[in-house]
Amino acid sequence: MSTTSVRPRANGSPPELPDPTQAATAQPSGARRALRFVERYGLVLLLMVIVACFSLAPATAETFPTLANIRNIAANESILVIAALAALVPLIAFRFDLSVGPNVMVSSIATAKVVTEFQQPLIVGVLAGIGTGMVIGLINGVIIAYFDANSLVITLGMMTLLAGVGSFWAGHTTLLGIPDALAAFGNQHWLGVPRPVWLLVAVALLVAYLLGFTVFGRSLLSIGSNESAARLVGLPVNRAIMIAFAISGALAGVAGVLLLARTGSAAAGVGSGYTLPALAAIFLGSTTIKPGRFTVIGTLVGVFFVAISINGLTLAGAADWVEPMFNGAAIIIAVTISAVLAKRRLEKSQ
Repeated sequence: MSTTSVRPRANGSPPELPDPTQAATAQPSGARRALRFVERYGLVLLLMVIVACFSLAPATAETFPTLANIRNIAANESILVIAALAALVPLIAFRFDLSVGPNVMVSSIATAKVVTEFQQPLIVGVLAGIGTGMVIGLINGVIIAYFDANSLVITLGMMTLLAGVGSFWAGHTTLLGIPDALAAFGNQHWLGVPRPVWLLVAVALLVAYLLGFTVFGRSLLSIGSNESAARLVGLPVNRAIMIAFAISGALAGVAGVLLLARTGSAAAGVGSGYTLPALAAIFLGSTTIKPGRFTVIGTLVGVFFVAISINGLTLAGAADWVEPMFNGAAIIIAVTISAVLAKRRLEKSQ
């Protein structure tokens, strides 16, 4: 039989009874910690489960856990990770860049044109590709920041425009004959690790430092959290947004150069499909590590969660329609979870 204790008050007033509502809603601290752990690392745990399943399943056990397959996933997804990091920078300020994928394509074509048709040194071609991407991002940034235009509409228009530019620039041909040094960078290893992975690590660390440890990064976070308050305290909101899109474009240019190095050719349409997977990875990443926030580490987890899942399904014999369906479902689920987490965080802060 259970007993309920009451505490008499010193002034002779009626005793203080326990609040039954608090007693019903209170949770053991261990349960709260477990819930927080699952909320923060649920996607990581699910990724580990998926890896274990594909490693043990009879249909994929011989091919999925091999070193060659792991290297192939890491090298191929390096392009997508850099494209996702490009979209991440303006998204911190709650500005969308839907032109990342076509920007990757056009930057790849620009590099190929410079080193093949114009016979310029490789370094000039690489700088031309990155510069092309940065100029495209800068145009987006100026229009969005200084003309107060909607980022979704402007970058959607830029996405369509770049599709036409790519078709006009490359024509109906595939640009071949890139230098051997660029192809070697895209397809060879250093210390047993694909070279594109080293570039990915360098870019990820640079973006993480930029967003987490600089005044510019904190300004973007403030703009994304409360733009009106950021303007009131004197932050250069318009300039920060413009620079964020310029950085996004430059990173898309880096991804375009890396795409050219991996494939050895450039053509209209190749690379333009990175936009949706990049956004899916970012929103998936916002459900883990720091739920409700866009982070570099979360984006990495999101990219490889989708990539490993699709790779395992492909090795198991899944049809071609699985990849677009998986990407679409991932972004719908991730955005929904992100909205729920953001609402919960807002309710706790009030």
